[in-house]
Amino acid sequence: MAKLAAVQHQHYPPSSLSLLSSSFSDFSGTRLHACIQVWQPKGALCVTASSTEKILIMGGTRFIRVFLSRLLTKVGHQMTLFTRVEAPIIQQLPAFAVPRRSVMALILSSCIFLRVGLGNIALAQPSVAFREYIDTFDGYSFKYPQNWVQVRGAGADIFFRDPYVLDENLSVEFSSPSSSSYKSVEDLGPPEEAGKKVLKQYLTEFMSTRLGVRRESNVVSTSSRIADDGKMYYQVEVNIKSYANNNELAVMPQDRVVRLEWDRRYLSVLGVENSRLYELRIQTPENVFLEEENEIRQVMDSFRVNMVTS
Repeated sequence: MAKLAAVQHQHYPPSSLSLLSSSFSDFSGTRLHACIQVWQPKGALCVTASSTEKILIMGGTRFIRVFLSRLLTKVGHQMTLFTRVEAPIIQQLPAFAVPRRSVMALILSSCIFLRVGLGNIALAQPSVAFREYIDTFDGYSFKYPQNWVQVRGAGADIFFRDPYVLDENLSVEFSSPSSSSYKSVEDLGPPEEAGKKVLKQYLTEFMSTRLGVRRESNVVSTSSRIADDGKMYYQVEVNIKSYANNNELAVMPQDRVVRLEWDRRYLSVLGVENSRLYELRIQTPENVFLEEENEIRQVMDSFRVNMVTS
């Protein structure tokens, strides 16, 4: 039975502090002890075990599990992190990270192999099913992954989100015909010029007043295409990285360590109809984009702007 040792918070020297023991849980007979040294300016979490163990942590990339993973690795334990996507902690630890989607695909594949047999199955990439969203009132349509959920009140005309990767979403916005009169997407200039305008708009929306926040951005690619409806569409891809200090109010420079907050790919499809400029926006973490690029491009290619009949 493992033990959790807690420290009473009193304003005495360390030798005067008392420990309160309580039962925590059973880790196969491994005895774990935790203590918090509250008399120091910065608390230190100490974790020890009676022997080297193989430890599995569900998640392990946020909050207390990040620190626990580091501490257990430091004292020599073999760590395995079962997580949804890669995170900076993965590169910082000599731990074996298991992406949750890959594991679920492996489990599903294993079941198929056991049921059908190796001789009767052909290996193929799993396909993603799509649904079509059609807005006849405002005049646009697109396809989206069928497991994505609609979020109301998000500010855009329509907003869908991946229920598992919360930073991955898509939305549609358009200009007001009373304040603008577009005849073609070429009114924005060439695709390269439109890409600069899109990036500037993103940076304006993500402007932060927090101290120590720094953004790095670049236009990854711009292109134009004629769709099957005969209309021209612009496609713009940008990358934005956000950096922030771990302690923005620290006085000493060595206490303000800059870390990567997020690294995202933003993809926009621009089209013009009904004297309006329509924009399909897709946001996804950069590492997720590498895994789902094919599906994301299918969503982009499906975007259409349609004439509204009054």
